[in-house]
Amino acid sequence: MEPRFRVLIIDDSEHAREGMRSILSMDPIFEVVAEGKSGIEALALTERWMPDVILMDIQMPGMDGLEATKLLKEKYPYVKIVMVTVSDDIAHLFDALKKGAQGYLLKNLKPDSWHEYLRAIAVDEAPMTRELAFRILKEFSHQKELPAVESPLTMREREILSLVAKGLSNRDIASQLAISEHTVKNHLKNILHKLHMENRVQLARYVYEQGWMGKA
Repeated sequence: MEPRFRVLIIDDSEHAREGMRSILSMDPIFEVVAEGKSGIEALALTERWMPDVILMDIQMPGMDGLEATKLLKEKYPYVKIVMVTVSDDIAHLFDALKKGAQGYLLKNLKPDSWHEYLRAIAVDEAPMTRELAFRILKEFSHQKELPAVESPLTMREREILSLVAKGLSNRDIASQLAISEHTVKNHLKNILHKLHMENRVQLARYVYEQGWMGKA
């Protein structure tokens, strides 16, 4: 029997909330427990309902989604927050990740893409898309080169990280390295712990900062 995940929807647009609710209703593992229309409501509703996943709009009156995400992650680090927006502005993406968000969804994506992505987020296996990997590489290629810092990772962990930064899923990495998907998952847990990071995009940033992509 599949696990169920409790979802909180936060968006100031009633139409947008209705659309997200409709998409989630197509997948039996998600249960929408509450909805709100501001960052302030997100704080109160999270305390009341203790959801597993929050779908959070970025631009809202009063407290926006980015500030609400920062406050929520400080108080409820377990909750997974996915920013939902009509904009694919790279600045918004990085700001959301710095605030602690686990993911980023565009409102114009097809429902199937939402289901696949949110399922992966819910069970801690969200792959980073190749498009996002390219955009991160492009972003960092324009920044001043940072001094290399001695890494606590093993050669195998560095190898896995380079594949993560290229947008490969756990299954793809397992296939390429001829190891089990479970082994990949455990390696990633160790890597996240060693680097004090939370998600694959943060790991990709680390890879680019270390200059490993050119060596892969």
